[in-house]
Amino acid sequence: MSLTTLSSALKGGALLLLLFLIYTGLMTTDRITWLMEVTPVAIVVPLLLATQKRYPLTPLLYTLIFFHAIILMVGGMYTYAKVPVGFEVQEMFNLSRNPYDKLGHFFQGLVPALAAREILVRGNYINGRKMTGFIVCCIALAISATYELIEWWAALAMGQGADDFLGTQGDPWDTQSDMFCALLGALTTVMVLGRWHQQQLEQA
Repeated sequence: MSLTTLSSALKGGALLLLLFLIYTGLMTTDRITWLMEVTPVAIVVPLLLATQKRYPLTPLLYTLIFFHAIILMVGGMYTYAKVPVGFEVQEMFNLSRNPYDKLGHFFQGLVPALAAREILVRGNYINGRKMTGFIVCCIALAISATYELIEWWAALAMGQGADDFLGTQGDPWDTQSDMFCALLGALTTVMVLGRWHQQQLEQA
């Protein structure tokens, strides 16, 4: 994909995300939780637009960031514990809770891991495919752990008002399972998407 085509696709994707951001902001019933959930989107998308010429990313990474942003905004609109499609999955598999937040945490590992891999490989910072994969997973887990700390601080600051943001749904192991899902996402990057990603890096 040429840089011109990639730039046009990025701008089109950013416009779609902006429109969806506005829609979710208007439709949400909990504006504070929505704001906390979509803040990463509001930070990352303008940053990507600002750096597209100086440091263009691979189409694969841009695409996964787009879908991650959609997941975050849907979670912010309904709150993760109340996303309708999550209830359908819960009923289909007879689960004890709405699993939509686990999809979000899977992408929280998948996308940062791919971004970390892109930076490390392009900069030749680490020698060896296995070591690169290990470091990528460590970075993704560190980001996941940082997010869990942010949730903890929000709970301390807001008390019960942070319940929708936390989305634990009464699960005492929610933090651990969130990080496990992020690890699965990072491993998917390394073991499933790695070769495809490498091909795009070599074509860049």
